[in-house]
Amino acid sequence: MTEEAKKTPEECNGVCEGCPGAKQCDSDKKASKGKGLPPKAEIDVDHVILVLSGKGGVGKSTVAVNLSFALSAHGYSVGLLDLDIHGPNVPKMLGLEGQHLTTLGNMIQPVRVTGNLAVVSMAFLLPDKSTPVIWRGPMKMSAISQFLSEVDWGHLDFLVVDLPPGTGDEALSIVQLAPNVRGAVIVTTPQEVATMDAMKAIKFVEQLGVPVVGIVENMSGLVCPHCKQEIDLFGKGGGEAVARELGVPFLGSIPLDPEMRKAGDEGKPFIIRSHDNPTWKSVDKVMEELVKVVEG
Repeated sequence: MTEEAKKTPEECNGVCEGCPGAKQCDSDKKASKGKGLPPKAEIDVDHVILVLSGKGGVGKSTVAVNLSFALSAHGYSVGLLDLDIHGPNVPKMLGLEGQHLTTLGNMIQPVRVTGNLAVVSMAFLLPDKSTPVIWRGPMKMSAISQFLSEVDWGHLDFLVVDLPPGTGDEALSIVQLAPNVRGAVIVTTPQEVATMDAMKAIKFVEQLGVPVVGIVENMSGLVCPHCKQEIDLFGKGGGEAVARELGVPFLGSIPLDPEMRKAGDEGKPFIIRSHDNPTWKSVDKVMEELVKVVEG
């Protein structure tokens, strides 16, 4: 390449006609476009808490719903953003099926659960609960941006984000777009096939510069509905072992209890159920630890 062709676009002063390097300059300009990160969404929130897992079926939505209720019960203004776009379950767990998002002026209004707990979910935009969402990455990022900037959240002390399993578009987008990301809660079950994926999720958020608030071991033993004794159905202690190995907080374990499943199906968060249930004490202890960390 000639010395003339090595000039930068600025040195060329925009005069590219006949320049041997014009094609390369044009290629460089195109490659440079899109390299910068999108601007942070304009949302008035003090702390954004991500709830994610390395694999599906470990109960991250259960943790997200109960954490949101625990924070709101402490008097905080809380938003719960359901970003499991292909499988939004939060409305079902909160008894909000059939609700739809409305607009006031040019702003989307979240669905209110209580005076200080508001929810936004893809499920509120679907005609019925069996409608699939068939989107590629750019569509997801656009929707996430709208759920942040174009929703009338008001001031939030906490925005809890329920993410789909894995380390894909939704998690990357929320970290790029949301301001004040306080940290991530990793949910796993005890068996090795789940904890190995939890480790990937931890490494993922750490690479993004997001601190790990802690690990929750869900389905840690089965509570017999008759004798109330625990059976190690999926094993026990796997989540705590991962936390110890990677040097992150262990927030506690929650046993597998038919009452927990019933609470989700009935749309009533388990944390507001009877305090006499032994599993409730486990849930409450985990939520207290979570609240301590996110308040700190």
